Amino acid sequence: MTGHPDPCAVGTLLRHVLDLLDGDVARVYAEQGVPEYRPRFSPAVRALVAEGPLSVRDLAAAMGVTHSAASQTAAQMARAGLVTHTPDPADGRRRLVGLTAKARALLPRIEAEWEATRTAMAELDAELSLPLARVLTEVAEAVTRRPFRDRIAWAQERHG
Repeated sequence: MTGHPDPCAVGTLLRHVLDLLDGDVARVYAEQGVPEYRPRFSPAVRALVAEGPLSVRDLAAAMGVTHSAASQTAAQMARAGLVTHTPDPADGRRRLVGLTAKARALLPRIEAEWEATRTAMAELDAELSLPLARVLTEVAEAVTRRPFRDRIAWAQERHG
């Protein structure tokens, strides 16, 4: 695979594929006049549209990511003017992440891109031996059942 990462370097290959896909989605947003919007914002936007303002902990759970990842994404979105952080009326120690008027105004464009991306992904999946999301879901489930670290330790013991 000249010009592509070593297929044995799975982490590098995954990052390369993610860079290719996310890079193109980011270019679509830039071409549509929304250069501050990042593909990584979409799970947060979806959650906030569906649930309304959420604490970072609840946002992380809705997105299926760590608290740290959700916090970083919310901070990036705040810098882009897409979310606010306001005190939680039920618990003043917590802050709620909510969409701004700017983000709500962008929703028609964002939702149109989501639909176009779903269609493009279906077309890409048709070229693959298995749908990419299915394979990645299976990987995530397998390493949740038995962490990769445990698999490496087992392999090291086996090969002594």
